[in-house]
Amino acid sequence: MRTKVYNWLSFNQENRCLLCLGSAAGIAECICTACLEELPWLGIGCRQCALPVPREDMLCGQCQQSSPAFSQVVAPFRYAFPLDSLIPAFKYQHKLTYGRLMARLLQQAIVHHYEERQQDLPELVIPLPLHRARQAQRGYNQAMELARPIARALGISLDHRTLMRQRATTSQQGLDARQRRRNLQGAFVCHHPERLAGRHVALVDDVVTTGTTVNEASRTLLAAGVESVSIWCIARTP
Repeated sequence: MRTKVYNWLSFNQENRCLLCLGSAAGIAECICTACLEELPWLGIGCRQCALPVPREDMLCGQCQQSSPAFSQVVAPFRYAFPLDSLIPAFKYQHKLTYGRLMARLLQQAIVHHYEERQQDLPELVIPLPLHRARQAQRGYNQAMELARPIARALGISLDHRTLMRQRATTSQQGLDARQRRRNLQGAFVCHHPERLAGRHVALVDDVVTTGTTVNEASRTLLAAGVESVSIWCIARTP
């Protein structure tokens, strides 16, 4: 009897939508069709930084004024409800189930992006590193939890040892653009840059807000000999 109850609970929990708890039977993402449609899809974005723009293949004013180090951002969603609850829960409260859901949705967006633009996938996937003290405190790196299943599904090598965060920076929240840049100066370093020379890499993070962090990491990668950097993230802050 106990085994039957366990099997029933296990089956029904696995087939429930993570957002509304409705049926998600047969759906690998564990999110029902109605909730999936209601997610804050980004829509048309700047061809370089993914900020919302009115027409396809446009550069936003910010990228026209100061081109970032990365070549493009792949982000399926705006940072809005319910992602503004799911991502912090995944990031700070060990809700790794949310991370698996978002990794699956990001993977689908990546495949669509590269097929639609007839671009080759990157040769290497790199999770944005945390400083060792912060990772020890948190217990895991959320970027790694996203990058690992995506790299495996796409058949791309994962490298989490070359790009490192050598300096513990303060939180970027509440800082203006100049303060953010100053806060991140010298934050990243590449060990064994010969592993990266001439390669196209994807840098994975959860959210791109102003782009300062991923831009500084991209600058470090380019200085190490990387040919180009694409940013893969779940959400973009408009």
